[in-house]
Amino acid sequence: MSIDMQIAAYLTRVWRVPVTIEHLARIPGGASRETYRFDATAGGRIRQLILRRDPVGSLLDTDRQIEFEAYRTACGRLPVPEPIAFERDGAELERPFFLMERIDGGIVASPFTAAPFGSHASKIGEAFFRHLGTLAAMDPAPTPLGDILAAPAPYTCWRVALDHWAGVIDADEAHPQPIVRAAIRRLRAHPPPPAQAVRIVHGDYRSGNIIHDGVGGILAILDWEMAHLGDPIEDLGWAFDPIWNHFDDGVVCGMIPRANAIAAWEAASGLTVDPVALRWWSLFNAVKGQAIWTSAAREYRANGCIDPVLGISGWYTARRHDEIIAAQLIAFAEATA
Repeated sequence: MSIDMQIAAYLTRVWRVPVTIEHLARIPGGASRETYRFDATAGGRIRQLILRRDPVGSLLDTDRQIEFEAYRTACGRLPVPEPIAFERDGAELERPFFLMERIDGGIVASPFTAAPFGSHASKIGEAFFRHLGTLAAMDPAPTPLGDILAAPAPYTCWRVALDHWAGVIDADEAHPQPIVRAAIRRLRAHPPPPAQAVRIVHGDYRSGNIIHDGVGGILAILDWEMAHLGDPIEDLGWAFDPIWNHFDDGVVCGMIPRANAIAAWEAASGLTVDPVALRWWSLFNAVKGQAIWTSAAREYRANGCIDPVLGISGWYTARRHDEIIAAQLIAFAEATA
């Protein structure tokens, strides 16, 4: 059965009315889910939807329920698509998936594009880091995401995160990686201060995971598959990674200077950015990036995947992060000497 027929069968059963699927198309990019856009017509009403389904091979091994509950948590508080349905066992679609509304008419920045936001970069950047601060201000306890995730203690956030990503490298690497191993040793030897508060961490907050309207507005924040509870400074460290700077070292995420980003985040979150903590989480995030690219290379090499995103991730971005880690290690060593 074709995927459009599978979707129609599922929605017909769930909505209890005949459903037809039109304009089904695979959305390129990404490597942790298969993503499709389509229109579903039921009872004369057309709904514009997105399907996110587990692929045969994936860059990330993540729990799709966490991503779904993250959308439920953020919906109404941040610009995100409305989540519609989640099926852990795959139902008619055979593999785990969830559905959410589709937001049309926006633009997603390519990481390989210089100055992707043009004259609206400053306005988008202020909103981008304000939204991240709003997430950091949110108490996770009464949220759908907080209901399914255990919160680490403030003084263990760093260890939980580092143990996880170091474990990914242990499991997936095919050759020695002395640069990232040196960074892991340095991070363990010099832990950061305890988290000011344990909050929801998006986990992949960067310019390529937003839809903007081309005139300074953010329409949606996407790709919550790495959401977890931890130190909210972690998200800043990821957004500030040079790999996302769009070839401009003077701004973060191709948007605004780092100081402006911190000011917007602090104003929205009610928290402060400790430079020592940010330095640790910045090096950690470079390690996390290398772990993700290591997994991408494994999938591309060993599991028969031919997705070019996996190939590029295991090659170009991995070598780029080696350079970033080496530079940060020097600065980190000087600061902790």
